[in-house]
Amino acid sequence: MHVAAFLLGLALLLNTLWEAFETIILPRTVTRSNRVTRFLYVTGWRTWVFIAKRQRTEARTESLLGYFGPMSLPLLLGFWAISLVFGFALMQWGINMAVSSPEPPTFVTYLYYSGITFFTVGFGDVTSKGGEGRLLSVFEGGVGIGFLAIIIGYLPVLYQAFSRREVSISMLDARAGSPPSATEMLRRYQANDDLKAVPQLLRDWERWAAELLESHLSYPVLAYYRSQHDRESWLSALTMILDTCALIMVGVDSVPSAQAKLTFAMARHAIIDISLIFGADPVEEDGNRLPPETLKRIRDTLTAAGIPLQSGDAADTELADIRATYEPFVIALSRRFLFPLPPWVADPSAVDNWVTSAWQSIDHRHFT
Repeated sequence: MHVAAFLLGLALLLNTLWEAFETIILPRTVTRSNRVTRFLYVTGWRTWVFIAKRQRTEARTESLLGYFGPMSLPLLLGFWAISLVFGFALMQWGINMAVSSPEPPTFVTYLYYSGITFFTVGFGDVTSKGGEGRLLSVFEGGVGIGFLAIIIGYLPVLYQAFSRREVSISMLDARAGSPPSATEMLRRYQANDDLKAVPQLLRDWERWAAELLESHLSYPVLAYYRSQHDRESWLSALTMILDTCALIMVGVDSVPSAQAKLTFAMARHAIIDISLIFGADPVEEDGNRLPPETLKRIRDTLTAAGIPLQSGDAADTELADIRATYEPFVIALSRRFLFPLPPWVADPSAVDNWVTSAWQSIDHRHFT
């Protein structure tokens, strides 16, 4: 009996099952850093980013980055399956499990037998003869069936959460531009004489932020899933909502701040907790995102739209204090996932995604 091999196989089996449980079933954040799954994602993402950054165009870089999330999942599941098969093979070899095979059994024989048992293939060319071996084989077959059943149930849940996240992001296109901008959203609502609908919009985004928090804590791989449309991402949408709430909290005419404070609290909670699970330490804001000239453009744009922003040193200080509570985290996540952050003021030359297509473009000024 190879005791060391048996114990190594048992440790590999238990560790793999525990990591699969933490990743798929456990509905809470796992903070321990010594996880094989975490190591695979960290090293895999860094390698993928290294390759993506060396593409000739930004479009190709973004396209390549979009493959990582969906592709990493089957690779992770395959790694777990291989680990379980290998672990059982070590345990069978460790106890010198009696098998009937065409050739004298070696470790390769046990590895082959473990594979056909785990995936419930059962060719019959290698079979177990001893009582303890049959018991271990039945257990492995049960683990294999359970593992495949969990995968079948896990993938639909994951993609449903992804779809729910993307629906609201897509709706921002006509409301706030592409990429979305806090100033542009307020301007458009005022231009459509619908500023009173902003609190309800923020209430909807408060719920969206709560769902984002829960889904990304339970299934962190979702953070790697990029939006299907250009100039959109879950991080840019969340940042734009935080920007909008910040402006309203400082003071925008005709927009009450009560709902903005609630939405801001939920959105900030989401951004901080997601930063925590990915180890993205906050980065001090260097002033490039909202320099004084951009703040002046915000005021000029909102004033021209008929909804001036509070001005003066006190308002500027309040806005800076509010930004300091969330921008270090969104900057850290932007650098981690290579998501561009949304501008405070929309680029006048930017065209909404819904306006253009492969067949025609339309004049969107009639709609915005």
